[in-house]
Amino acid sequence: MGNKGKMIDTIARNGIIAGLYAALTLVCYPFAYGMIQFRISEFLVLLCFFRKDYTFGLTLGCALANLFSPQLFLWDVLIGTSATLIACLGICFCKHLVVACAMPIVANAVLVGLELSVILEIESFIVCAAFVALGELVAMIVGYVLFVVLKKRQGFYNAIKATQNMEFKF
Repeated sequence: MGNKGKMIDTIARNGIIAGLYAALTLVCYPFAYGMIQFRISEFLVLLCFFRKDYTFGLTLGCALANLFSPQLFLWDVLIGTSATLIACLGICFCKHLVVACAMPIVANAVLVGLELSVILEIESFIVCAAFVALGELVAMIVGYVLFVVLKKRQGFYNAIKATQNMEFKF
């Protein structure tokens, strides 16, 4: 495959990931936004652990999903998407999957927790951050278990076109 073919493949893969992230977020719509939020789609950010350029698709997917935010709309597009971008960039440089799991928990707890506290005028940033962190923790546990299991499957790394961490440490 030439450079043009690789570029088209990368764009297509990122488009699929963006759509998957947005769709999985919308499936959990009642729980995906606000003070208590749970997005099963967040486990997908761990794909950056295996391939850095998936940061583009995941950031785009988060922005698309955040367009449906019922209370925070554009604030969520800006701040929530920034949290995902920061988490993905951090994950790209991790060598241990458990450390990679901490990146979105911390980024979202701080940024989205602050967003909720300030925009929704909730007095306790700590409470907002804790609820966001809890939702992220659940999604990261799901992602961690899923990727540990998939690591043992023949063809997993080829399917996601992994370029790093094929022999990752837990």
